[in-house]
Amino acid sequence: MYKFSVYLNFDGTTQEAFKFYQKVFGGEFLMFQRMKDLPGMEKLSAVDQEKVMHIALPVGPTMMLHGTDAIESMGHHLTVGNNVHLMLEPDTREEADQYFKALSEGGTDLQPMREEFWGAYYGAFTDKFGTRWMMNCDQKK
Repeated sequence: MYKFSVYLNFDGTTQEAFKFYQKVFGGEFLMFQRMKDLPGMEKLSAVDQEKVMHIALPVGPTMMLHGTDAIESMGHHLTVGNNVHLMLEPDTREEADQYFKALSEGGTDLQPMREEFWGAYYGAFTDKFGTRWMMNCDQKK
């Protein structure tokens, strides 16, 4: 089994966008982290440290809307087309590896599956049709 989410990237307007989405859909943020809250981010400018690292808003009973600010100084370049990712959240590492391998066939790996600091097994790729995907298996389950 898995969950399916939408992940949006913004150019410094994530907080504003998600306050708008919250006004429209209601609900409470399940997570809100700024760049400065993460280890190693003290190297960023004061402005970039205040940008959103991750935010999550439930939209109805089965959908989650996630977002982040793209940070140019970290090599993230926001352009129309790379600002939306489909995020698959399998229950197991085995499922994550299976879906990653199948969906990324003929595409481009952006990040291979690996353990991440937020406690998940994560990877990202662009499929052969140009759709960007994130695979996030929460290891806390």
